[in-house]
Amino acid sequence: MKKLFPFILLFVFACKQRDYNADLLIKNATIYTVDNKFSMANAVVVKNGKIIAVGDADSLERKYQAKNIIDAGNKALYPGFIDAHAHFYEYGLGLQEAKLEKTSSWQEVIDSIVVYSRKYADGWLVGRGWNQNKWKVRQFPDKAKLDSLFPVRPVVLSRIDGHAIIANQAALNIAGITTKSTIIGGKIEMINGKLTGILVDNAQDLVFKKIPPPADTAIQAALLGAQSNCVAVGLTTVDDCGLSYTMINTINELQHKGALKMRLYVMLSDQQSNYDYLFKHGVFKTPGLHVGAFKLYADGALGSRGACLLQPYADQKGWSGFLLSKQEHFKEIAQKLVDKGFQMCTHAIGDSANRAMLKIYADVLKGKNDRRWRIEHAQIVSPQDVKYFGDYNIIPSVQPTHATSDMYWAGDRLGKKRLKTAYIYKQLLNQNGWIPLGTDFPVENINPLYTFYAAVARKDLKNYPAGGFQTENALSRKQALMGITTWAAKANFEENEKGSIKVGNYADFVILDKDIMKIDAQEIPTVKVLKTYINGNLVYEKK
Repeated sequence: MKKLFPFILLFVFACKQRDYNADLLIKNATIYTVDNKFSMANAVVVKNGKIIAVGDADSLERKYQAKNIIDAGNKALYPGFIDAHAHFYEYGLGLQEAKLEKTSSWQEVIDSIVVYSRKYADGWLVGRGWNQNKWKVRQFPDKAKLDSLFPVRPVVLSRIDGHAIIANQAALNIAGITTKSTIIGGKIEMINGKLTGILVDNAQDLVFKKIPPPADTAIQAALLGAQSNCVAVGLTTVDDCGLSYTMINTINELQHKGALKMRLYVMLSDQQSNYDYLFKHGVFKTPGLHVGAFKLYADGALGSRGACLLQPYADQKGWSGFLLSKQEHFKEIAQKLVDKGFQMCTHAIGDSANRAMLKIYADVLKGKNDRRWRIEHAQIVSPQDVKYFGDYNIIPSVQPTHATSDMYWAGDRLGKKRLKTAYIYKQLLNQNGWIPLGTDFPVENINPLYTFYAAVARKDLKNYPAGGFQTENALSRKQALMGITTWAAKANFEENEKGSIKVGNYADFVILDKDIMKIDAQEIPTVKVLKTYINGNLVYEKK
């Protein structure tokens, strides 16, 4: 009998194991499925990382025996949020650099860098986040103070939009930049024949390529640090807009080990080595990583006056910005990508840049299609060019918090009439009937609930302006939720695997402490994530 006892236990254990036909059941939730009917449910069942049932808790509990049962306490549950335009890896690296987003003057920037330099005594001093439009004097700074404080140590500080930097003389010397240097698609600022240290768009690369690349440990820390902050705000997929092909293996290995759970949709940057790699190997796709697109830059940013406009800036006579490459380059790449079946995603801010890219897209797409080529930002679009989005099924990928960040000074750049052609999200949505939403973090805050709020209320976190900013282009709550879930997934050709809570999709979802579809709009920015799940596994829980 003693010899049989272990076998009896094993048999009982095996039978018990067979009783389970699900891994997770969440019940008593207010579930927004965001499916085709935008239906509601109160329970969802998960097995092997995917959703196997959605519906009524009573019937699902009778049918499924789950290893883990969670009572959501009637809290609202949504598909995992997707950021359709961000810089995940860059954001992670920024966590290791000097943070300048909260500085309100050039002196505060200087003070922050001095403190940072004491903590990190060696190597380049790198920081990000200054924004002269938030200062009392809205002018680009000059490098003089940096030169006096750091005569030997190179300093590079990026503007919040990533389209301008200020570098001290030590950094300029290393980059070989002099008053005689020139650059196509960029600007090396000089005043009275002297370098100010301000480098705009392509000119930045002259310095960036001299900064030593991060160590493998720093790269891993960047990816995992970004993940930690993203899951805490309910993000389960992020579109990383512009990486090198060399990052594919790094990301894939971390995901394979289980360290990196965040799903990433990656656009490779506009470099020949990236084209060579993906043209040779084809689309790279795993459950956690999807690489099949290329990110190009048509122009710069409005805040640094690098956006390419049809007419001069209202606050800088005779200056209209510039394209970052010749139109022939964009035409050549567009033809190659349409022939080889890859997605083209182009940053275009100014109305001239948007017009140029929309016409190039139209020339190669020919007419209606399902290629889902994207214009990233589509920030200022001439009224006569809006039709291109619908006529050629071009997808406007927009960031609602850009509107509420820029509204304080965008009118200075554009003038009152042209401002009405900017941040026209409702008009753009109407072209194809759907629109993906993102943040462009680290340019903006990573929180997708701020995206939702800005899209719906057209206000910033200070509840300004009282009546909302150009509210004729506000989105409904349903549209905004779809923009950060199923429409964002659709922009990535992933609407049949994520972005909605339906059978067969990945079990990615988020539970919030308040229902953003019902509460007063002013409460939305205060909503907290209670739990975030990826593959049915809890990856974040509010303490």
